[in-house]
Amino acid sequence: MNKTVICPGSFDPVTLGHLDIITRASKMFGKVIVAVLVNSGKNPTFSTEERMELLREATAGLDNVEITSFKGLLAEYCKSSGVDTIVKGLRAVSDFEYEFQMALANKKLNPQLETIFLTADADSTFLSSSMVREIGSMGGDISNFVPAPVHDRIVKKLRKQ
Repeated sequence: MNKTVICPGSFDPVTLGHLDIITRASKMFGKVIVAVLVNSGKNPTFSTEERMELLREATAGLDNVEITSFKGLLAEYCKSSGVDTIVKGLRAVSDFEYEFQMALANKKLNPQLETIFLTADADSTFLSSSMVREIGSMGGDISNFVPAPVHDRIVKKLRKQ
């Protein structure tokens, strides 16, 4: 399919769970825009530029993946970018409740917008960026949680925190 979709998130930092969803979406669609949310109300561990660079390195083998960032409402960003489909990963029922509400709100804001949910791989259902940050900042081994090409950069940053 030659369709362009968007896979938004904070990616603070990118995990193997994120990479799994992005990779699977890249096999289903012609182009996947991975969009890093810039949220001035939050204090991320990694800057927007760092998150984008980590994502570029992690997805280097995926030719149809583009990395970008956006501010504001996702529904408006999609409209201005000409994208009408969002791809989101779900780990558990609690993710579904939140993401379902977001999908409905986005649809109200942009009636052309659809949301597709991909369930997490069984190995990633427990995985979150916040868990990676916590384990990594305490010196724990995160090699099973983050993409190998960016592991060392993530560890270095987390240990400085």
